[in-house]
Amino acid sequence: MSGPTAVVFAYHDVGVRCLKALLSARVQVPLVVTVADDPQENRWYASVAQTAADYGLETLTPATAALPQLATRLAALEPDFLFSFYYRSLLPAPLLRAARRGALNMHGSLLPRYRGRAPVNWAILKGERETGATLHYMVERADAGDIVDQLAVPILIDDDAREVFAKVTVAAESILVRSLPQLIAGTAPRRTQPILPGEYFGRRTPADGRIDWTRPAREIHDLVRAVAPPFPGAFAQVGGERWDIHRTRLSERPAPRAGAWLFGAGGSVYAACGGGGVVQILAAADARGPLDLGRVAQSLGTRPVPLG
Repeated sequence: MSGPTAVVFAYHDVGVRCLKALLSARVQVPLVVTVADDPQENRWYASVAQTAADYGLETLTPATAALPQLATRLAALEPDFLFSFYYRSLLPAPLLRAARRGALNMHGSLLPRYRGRAPVNWAILKGERETGATLHYMVERADAGDIVDQLAVPILIDDDAREVFAKVTVAAESILVRSLPQLIAGTAPRRTQPILPGEYFGRRTPADGRIDWTRPAREIHDLVRAVAPPFPGAFAQVGGERWDIHRTRLSERPAPRAGAWLFGAGGSVYAACGGGGVVQILAAADARGPLDLGRVAQSLGTRPVPLG
């Protein structure tokens, strides 16, 4: 097999775009390892398995690739590189050692910030104004190896997680395309990554989307957009029933009274939050489906509903 070789562990949009970047650069990919789709999950992103099939690449999933057998297979292939592009598991040392020239990961943040899981969602939740992608060497500790390259992207005040993820995907592809020639030539930079305390973040669950209306308006707005569909979404009790809050916007409209209240004004629905801030609710649903917020605003009239 001529040219540099790489075994690719990949999933999601970043996995698809980065796999295509390798193939476009004439890197030989003898094996792609991906994740079996979960039928219970809302899969809104591109399929690495389908992309690999389109290119006639051999593909394995964890169900068909137990670790000892996979380590043996990689050792036999002797790839120049091993790449992980949004693969959902930490790769153990026996796999990393199989790459003769290095094992590298593409992470969806500006390391050393937001190491770990769901970096895009966490960055929005924490009110960051930018995030990005980082290409780094893999070591046994998650997201801790030397940095090769990174690229920042902006997070606008009303961007939701899917919009930011699309920007991060483009950043990841751009980084890989510009770094590959140096990696292949053996001249790529390696910058030691400082490990900052408090910058490792874990998996989020649907229950983490619960809104506490006593929190500041900006914090609530950041939560809503961090978990907006196709992610599990933010939710709250409103008038004794569950509302799923899909989209909000910070508002300069004054709260009608102190405390947390749902109120209508000018045909729109607003929530007065902790500290006197207000968010406009732009999209929401209850158990029956999407809410007609114009009708809700009319029904509220001059009688705000307390938010618990």
